[in-house]
Amino acid sequence: MSLSRAKDLRLPLMNLVRLKGTPILEQLHLEERLLRTSSDNWCIVNDGTNVPTIVMGMSGKPSQLLEVGPVMEDRIPVIKRFTGGGTVIVDKSTLFVSLICNKDDVPNVQPYPRSVMAWSGSLYDEVFKSVNGFQLRENDYVFGDRKFGGNAQSIIKNRWIHHTSFLWDYDVRNMAYLKLPSRVPQYRLVCSLFHLDLNVF
Repeated sequence: MSLSRAKDLRLPLMNLVRLKGTPILEQLHLEERLLRTSSDNWCIVNDGTNVPTIVMGMSGKPSQLLEVGPVMEDRIPVIKRFTGGGTVIVDKSTLFVSLICNKDDVPNVQPYPRSVMAWSGSLYDEVFKSVNGFQLRENDYVFGDRKFGGNAQSIIKNRWIHHTSFLWDYDVRNMAYLKLPSRVPQYRLVCSLFHLDLNVF
């Protein structure tokens, strides 16, 4: 990305932390500490987590979101993050990107979820401009109708964090640990209905 394009997006000066295979719980502890105790802006990139782990939003209920029996039987770690968002199983094929910003350093972004999402969508639109079909749909990053990135946020007095789990690949067997959520974005309902209609024929 060019410097002029970065200025157009009003990207703040950030400290970059690059990790590889760091356990997601460790990463979340680092992020929360930086959000609450640092006055700098941060971008944290973690290339995978070595142990498959289920990560739930702070208000998630295991009985509603997880197949608890298989999760316990297979001893899959389950953690709750300090932000909202949905439930995901992450592993070595997940790329994590977290942006921690002072609200005054990104003046065109209001400290509200929709505004932060719109800003991040513009940022990643630039990152993925050479890939057909990238877009922000509701709260997901998609290629066409396929979700490949989920997001969660926390907004405190003068700062916010926006973190993303990019699923570059996944083990189908791991999906069996998760229940289908009761609330899904509208575009995913349409896709599901479309696939169901195709299966009828």
